[in-house]
Amino acid sequence: MQYSGFDPIALQLGPVAIRWYGLMYLIGFAAAWFLMRRRASQPGAIVPVETVDDLLFYTAIGVIIGGRLGYMLFYNFGQVVDDPLSLLRIWQGGMSFHGGFLGVAAAAWLFARRLGCTWWQLNDFIAPMACLGLAAGRIGNFINGELWGRPGSVPWAMQVDCTNQRFFDLCFEQLSLPRGTLWTPPLHPSPLYEALLEGFLLFAVIWIFSSRPRPVKSVTGVFLLGYGLSRFAVEMVRLPDSHIDYLAFGWVTMGHVLTLPLIVGGILLLWLAYRRQPGA
Repeated sequence: MQYSGFDPIALQLGPVAIRWYGLMYLIGFAAAWFLMRRRASQPGAIVPVETVDDLLFYTAIGVIIGGRLGYMLFYNFGQVVDDPLSLLRIWQGGMSFHGGFLGVAAAAWLFARRLGCTWWQLNDFIAPMACLGLAAGRIGNFINGELWGRPGSVPWAMQVDCTNQRFFDLCFEQLSLPRGTLWTPPLHPSPLYEALLEGFLLFAVIWIFSSRPRPVKSVTGVFLLGYGLSRFAVEMVRLPDSHIDYLAFGWVTMGHVLTLPLIVGGILLLWLAYRRQPGA
């Protein structure tokens, strides 16, 4: 398949440009709002229905601020030093899950104090909704032409159009293709892999798991472990950022380094949650 890229602007209203990347975040927040209201309406829910809108506001701010800060500090710190205002240019892409995760964790801590529940109880409530947000964000990455994978021979691999200026870095920096090349070799569409694995599949697993009786911390543990394993696997076929490259052994990326603690944390949380459960 050949991929020439999407126009990143979905709709132009005079001087205002509505971008697909932003729309994907809006879709993710809308899906989270719908599902949180559904869960909150069930008997014994830790979050009352009337507080769902406020919880969504807290988490949205955490995602945007944390995600942007995380990307710029973990992956692009040099640009922050040279151009501090680049932190504000979210429409250019560049959001980190790990930063967004920390932002949502901070927002949940603040909201849990207001609600009168524990931080872990609120994290367990939020975790399933986060997966659909991840799926929407990864589709936004694909539309933006970001985070491509390495060359591969799978039937669904895609050749990217090197004549599109948006793919200049991919073609001539990351892949080091000769100038004048029209198409890349077939590449793994890694953003779509992540949308499927850490987005839709993980959502199905956590939604079913969290709908049944389970100890506190266990839902968060499944989320961290599931996301960590999915992301670690996709990093094996994903190209590293050109300004970072591989960190070790010709395959270890910054994504691997940042994701490994999530896998360990997920296993630890599941152990803590179930260690006193009879027959667990």
